[in-house]
Amino acid sequence: MMTRRQLLALAAASLPSRADVSPADITLRISEITADLGGGHSVKTLAYNGQTPGPLLRMTEGKPVIIDVVNETLRPEMVHWHGFHIPAEADGAHEEGTPMVQGRDRRRYSFTPQPAGTRWHHTHAMAGHNLGIGSYSGQFGMVVVQPRSDPARYDLETPILLHEWEPYFASGTDMDVDYKLFSVNGKMLGAGEPIRVKSAQRVLLRVLNASATMRHRLALPGHVFAVIALDGNPVPAVRKVPVLDVSPGERVDAIVEMTQPGVWILGEEDDAQRAAGAGIVLEYAGAKGRPQWIPPPKHIWDYTAFGDVKPPVEPEARVPLIIEPGRDGNLWAINGKSYPQTDPLWLRPGVRNRLVFDNRSNMDHPVHLHRHTFEIVRYAGKPSSGVMKDVVLVPARQTVEADVLANNPGPSLFHCHQQFHMDFGFMALIRYAD
Repeated sequence: MMTRRQLLALAAASLPSRADVSPADITLRISEITADLGGGHSVKTLAYNGQTPGPLLRMTEGKPVIIDVVNETLRPEMVHWHGFHIPAEADGAHEEGTPMVQGRDRRRYSFTPQPAGTRWHHTHAMAGHNLGIGSYSGQFGMVVVQPRSDPARYDLETPILLHEWEPYFASGTDMDVDYKLFSVNGKMLGAGEPIRVKSAQRVLLRVLNASATMRHRLALPGHVFAVIALDGNPVPAVRKVPVLDVSPGERVDAIVEMTQPGVWILGEEDDAQRAAGAGIVLEYAGAKGRPQWIPPPKHIWDYTAFGDVKPPVEPEARVPLIIEPGRDGNLWAINGKSYPQTDPLWLRPGVRNRLVFDNRSNMDHPVHLHRHTFEIVRYAGKPSSGVMKDVVLVPARQTVEADVLANNPGPSLFHCHQQFHMDFGFMALIRYAD
């Protein structure tokens, strides 16, 4: 027979802790929805809080947040907080040790958001040959981490989230993914609400490429983009460009001055993609008529254009990463091995480590390092400094060098942000040497 003390102890143990019953700052519910893309097109997909993109989340740099992730599906899931410098157990990659959210279960995470800037969150589930899950799905959303003080430099802020739908293996192969439909902010061109502006306004566009596999080039006829940040990090040199070139996982913050009244298409440079939905209407107050598109001038996107003229600081260590085709059924390898056989990439803690990406393949690769930020110091032969990113496109047959300050201990996942490449070998863990 139990004593009274034992009964009281058992009752207390069965009660949820105060931390468990306290309300979360943010709740994300993962469920299957039917997304209306417009124009008579709808798709079944996985999404956050019944919508795609997920809700725009706002956090304050340095102010802790509590997040509940509720998985209403049967498949284990994971939410990655992309671009954040946070502990591995909250980052959202099970390879780092973040616990998965099992089917029909929920899990609570907490962290202090940093650094400020345009960040995002998305599933980090492996997809393989299943083109209905992972980053092919609608599980993505933008996060704006506000600095503690932010002098206004614009009149209107507009998120632009790019995504594709109805993926399929092109050309009869199982290695090249293509798409039937495209969207901006969850709607095909002409189906959603336009961006409504007034003459003389300064509009901040926060552009996110939430694609699983595709690079995009955006233009707005008659206007130029003053790029102020890449991957949420302010650039040393603000440059005006006619086209934004955004690889999977990348973000570009650009201010556009509204000086050309009319009804325009902010859209993909590629005609076929734009016709399949890759655009959004921008409408000046009082303007009427059909949205207009004019092809932009030819422009070569170059990260180094936004960099500083100062020479980069010399690193204390160098880490070679040879990117090449894999073997034994794996498409990709890092230093001769494919994940999960890849060797750890060791960084010296507390100092600058130079990652040398030697791309020996015929494909471009948008490489991403969790929980850290790269500084590009040499891009395809051109020196640079001051451009800070968490996704860097490494061109085919080129070498890119980027420094990482090893100041966030714990395992950090490094991978190609092209979902199919990541799923088939292009991943490794970065660790700190003792």
